[in-house]
Amino acid sequence: MDKKRVHLIIYGKVQGVFFRASTKDKAVELGLKGFVRNKPDGTVEVISEGSGKQLQELVAWCHEGPDHSIIELVKLDWQPYIEEFEEFTII
Repeated sequence: MDKKRVHLIIYGKVQGVFFRASTKDKAVELGLKGFVRNKPDGTVEVISEGSGKQLQELVAWCHEGPDHSIIELVKLDWQPYIEEFEEFTII
């Protein structure tokens, strides 16, 4: 399996719309590990590790987000896989 890691920063109306909980649900459904958290500047940060195919699905989902979110921009950085996480968590 092609293990990868992705770091995302999501801009827009992404806090107060269940973005973190929905992201965790999607990541767990896809079998990914990592975390999602709100940042003080109003963005949401996601770091996730797993197979490239599942990570691509998570990235695509983050461009849409849950109901009531408005995604303006998703900054994306592919990084080397380092097997840092045991599960996917909300911080």
